[in-house]
Amino acid sequence: MAYPGDLLGDIELLKTLADLSDEISISRFQAQDLKIESKPDGSPVTDADKAVEERIREVLKAQRPNDKIVGEEFGGASDIKALDKYWVIDPIDGTKNFLRGLPIWATLIGLVHRNESGQDRVIAGMVSSPALFRRWYAAEGFGAFTEVNSGTAIQIKTSSVKGISDASISFSDLAGWGPRRNSYLAFLDRAWRARGIGDFWSHMLVAEGAVDIAAEPSLALWDMAALAIIVTEAGGRFSDLDNVAGPFGKSGVSTNGHLHEIFIGAVNS
Repeated sequence: MAYPGDLLGDIELLKTLADLSDEISISRFQAQDLKIESKPDGSPVTDADKAVEERIREVLKAQRPNDKIVGEEFGGASDIKALDKYWVIDPIDGTKNFLRGLPIWATLIGLVHRNESGQDRVIAGMVSSPALFRRWYAAEGFGAFTEVNSGTAIQIKTSSVKGISDASISFSDLAGWGPRRNSYLAFLDRAWRARGIGDFWSHMLVAEGAVDIAAEPSLALWDMAALAIIVTEAGGRFSDLDNVAGPFGKSGVSTNGHLHEIFIGAVNS
């Protein structure tokens, strides 16, 4: 089923949301009075995380009152039905980097449409990283783009690398791989280059063609929705570690497409 909304309008709204988010997050980055709490799962949350999500929700409720919202800090709608649209928000992806003063963090916003059969697909997504002076965005059928330092949008494409010995792979860390850990480490040994760049940036580097594979063993929908549409619209593939396409599993793998089956097969061997 064709998407019933206005994709160009969605993209413009995503840009507006990114501008508003950046204004809040960059003002709190490296702030001496930054407030940090621990969530029930032990992960940190700052006043900036909460303020960004609150602002995005405020604008969406005013401009898209019929759309639902799912956010990392304030939960999700329990009444999403067939033909609904819902926005998926990670106000600050890379909170640990943010609170330590590392510039690798971003606001992630994805727009998902649920079809008449109850199946979800990401329609558009935005990744905005003001401390890196970059943002990336995509919409279904429109391609993927990046803007550097508020400059002109540049379309991005994944790489054409086809061999493991020529491949560059990025990851967040080596924790969480469980029974796949040894297979994963063996794959890293076969790759041309492996770097722990981490979080959203690994996947955006895949979309840009600078990295060929990015993989994380434990993620939530808000970590992946925006990433998935950008990678796929750049010509790559996004799935979980069981090779189920899309961001609706519990892990995330971005590749240039050529190396996807090779990587999935290797880590599951």
